Amino acid sequence: MTTPKLNLDPATVKLARELARRAGEPVTELARTHTTVSIERAVLRLAGLDGADADGMPWVNRLADAVRGAVGLEHGVALPAWDAMLAGGYPDLRTLAGQAAAGQVKFRIPAGEEAAAARELARRSAEEGVAAIDAQRALRSRMIADLADPPAPWIYLIVATGDIYEDIPQARAAAREGADVIAVIRSTGQSLLDYVPEGATRQGYAGTYATRENFRLMRAALDETSRELGRYVRLTNYASGLCMPEIAALAGLERLDMMLNDCMYGIIFRDINPVRTFIDQRFSRQVHARAGIVINTGEDNYLTTADAVGAAHTVVVSQLLNEYFALEAGLANWQLGLGHAFEINPRLPDSFLLELAHAQLVRELFPGAPLKYMPPTKHMTGNVFAGYLLDAFFNLCGLMTGQSILLVGMMTEGIHTPFLSDRDLALENVRYVRSAAGRLGLSFQPDSFVAGRARQVLGEAVDLLRRIADGGLLNAIADGTFGVTKRPPDGGRGLDGVIERADGYFNPVSDVLAAGAPADNPVTDILGGEPE
Repeated sequence: MTTPKLNLDPATVKLARELARRAGEPVTELARTHTTVSIERAVLRLAGLDGADADGMPWVNRLADAVRGAVGLEHGVALPAWDAMLAGGYPDLRTLAGQAAAGQVKFRIPAGEEAAAARELARRSAEEGVAAIDAQRALRSRMIADLADPPAPWIYLIVATGDIYEDIPQARAAAREGADVIAVIRSTGQSLLDYVPEGATRQGYAGTYATRENFRLMRAALDETSRELGRYVRLTNYASGLCMPEIAALAGLERLDMMLNDCMYGIIFRDINPVRTFIDQRFSRQVHARAGIVINTGEDNYLTTADAVGAAHTVVVSQLLNEYFALEAGLANWQLGLGHAFEINPRLPDSFLLELAHAQLVRELFPGAPLKYMPPTKHMTGNVFAGYLLDAFFNLCGLMTGQSILLVGMMTEGIHTPFLSDRDLALENVRYVRSAAGRLGLSFQPDSFVAGRARQVLGEAVDLLRRIADGGLLNAIADGTFGVTKRPPDGGRGLDGVIERADGYFNPVSDVLAAGAPADNPVTDILGGEPE
């Protein structure tokens, strides 16, 4: 655990969390009383429905659309779908979906004993899906126990060529050179698709499509590499966008270890409707909690559009909101990979001291969270020598402040997709700093520049949280509070996929998750704390 060094006022920290709760509760209530088309499709996926039709449209979309067109989704997809299974004698959901897409199925909202029978059949199917997630979580624990876990900080490296069959050898090479977490960044624009592509993909722009088969292929390759290296190599992807709940379900089924899952990233940077995002996110985080997945939040992105000094307090506010939403959904502290970034203009006097203040503040505010620290991107100019030096300062700051997950900075950031040689040099940079300064500690006088700056940022965060709690989080997002961009609650993509729940709404997956997980499997201690 982190030893306090910044002389933060405990009452101020407590007030900040209380204000975050007040700001977040109305949004949580919105999520409790609504569903979305993607949540209902995730229910079908966890019940075993996969595959796509001849046009590449997933069967979960076809079935959910057919139910919605006939009786709506206000009661959930499960009740009318499994009632139709029983009434029509369909052997499985795939057959039902094919017939429904052809207009051959009559759906209804059953009542009485027929409703009870549909609920029971749907619940059994959901239990099988959640049991598959439980089995993958148990397998992860066994592999970590049988192999080894790398020491913190974990080294996180992005691999994404667009072709999963090219990603795999690059990911394995990165792991052999010291990467502990492989992130397969998602193809640009996938977050705006209201369906999850099917199968292995060989084309993507600035990333690789997130599909179940791509998840399976990469996880299998990294398992093989983990056994070769004698340490467990983790895999991450992105649970965001219009299909956030479905991708979360697929990640649990295929044993991904981390998922990008931020409360506002899709709203601000992809113009996805705020209401849709918050509703989808709560369900996705419930799935992540059961799967033992660590979420990574995206506060670092705010600093690519806003000033890293002037907007530092908005990062802390977002982290506190992300913490509230995550804990409310059932995630544990060890699953909260809250994000922040080294993005202060290096030409600014005392820039490194400011970075230390911000990083140490976050470390002390969230002592039990595996913080994810992002390298400089905004001020990488194309001068690879200056960029390499700046990345070294980032690595040093991460080590000095006990960050848990260090994303590898590239000296060619913003110039081109990094070559393997670029990644090798970047990993060498991390290895050198970790070896040379891994035990370098910090202490600050109460009246020091760093401690004073940290307290200033916390105070500004409290002031902003108070305004958000009084005026509403959705209004704050509409006003451009985070990342400058303004996103009104009735704008953006996906609002037409939001459905208010009716009395009698039924979601068998939510019921199974709410019933509680089996005896937990031991997981590795990934807390940040002090450098050893």
